[in-house]
Amino acid sequence: MEFRELECFVVLSEELHFARTAERLYLSPGRVSQLMRSLETRIGGRLFHRTSRRVRLTTLGERFLADLRLSYDGLANAVSRAKAAAREVTGVIRLGFLATPTDVVVGSVRAFERQYPGCEVELVEIPLSDPFGKLRAGQVDIAFTLLPVDEPDLATGEGLNRVSYQLGVSSRHPLAARTSIGAEELADVSLIGLDGPAPRTWRERVAPSATPSGRPIPLAGTVATSQEGLTQVALDRGGMLFCTPTAARHARPDVSFVPVTGLPPSILGLAWVKTAETAAIRAFNEAAVGHALGVAALVA
Repeated sequence: MEFRELECFVVLSEELHFARTAERLYLSPGRVSQLMRSLETRIGGRLFHRTSRRVRLTTLGERFLADLRLSYDGLANAVSRAKAAAREVTGVIRLGFLATPTDVVVGSVRAFERQYPGCEVELVEIPLSDPFGKLRAGQVDIAFTLLPVDEPDLATGEGLNRVSYQLGVSSRHPLAARTSIGAEELADVSLIGLDGPAPRTWRERVAPSATPSGRPIPLAGTVATSQEGLTQVALDRGGMLFCTPTAARHARPDVSFVPVTGLPPSILGLAWVKTAETAAIRAFNEAAVGHALGVAALVA
């Protein structure tokens, strides 16, 4: 038996009027009639006497209402409490981050926890080679990711930053002393790419297979994490692209980071599974956007 049928029966028994019942339940009068016919069919008897001028309970309807009331009130209260809890931003929200918790990540967490002190953020690292696996497995609730995302089951928020790329190379590499390089020069550098289940669009963003004009870029092998990539870079086994904030966090004497011009910007945002969206997820995304707008206002 459907809760909507029982709810409609109880409200109609109070209103004894189809139009007022429909108005209370945000339904059409025809839908109210349909639900009552379905309930009467399930029970096997008439619950209401209906005329063009009057609606009243039958004897069976009165008995059913008396037997139902206590259980219905308990069920309705349980549903109301569950709905209220779903709107609350409390407990723990698990946040995935890529490689390095940059200022966008840390600032968003701080902004969210200031607004919602009853909700704690638990940080979980997401491997570069599998950006969406932990989301889909339910191991994180929301995750920072590179935008745009072309995954039908995932929702995304706004872009939180737009930054340039830098090429990480060994300090012994011929390009290490350069102040910048153009995107077309990447054709002369073997790039370290990603293995694992990362979608093709994601792998192309981390290690493009061609320059903007179409010149092929050699692949120097694949890794699963940025730390693995940095190790390969330090050993002069290839170069690896990093967004500028991440490159700044990975400064080390055996690796040089050279700004790259002519590539589309790296855009960081948030993603979550559409069917698993909660009030806490929406609140975190809003807090992250608010933090990003505040940072942009300070810079401007």
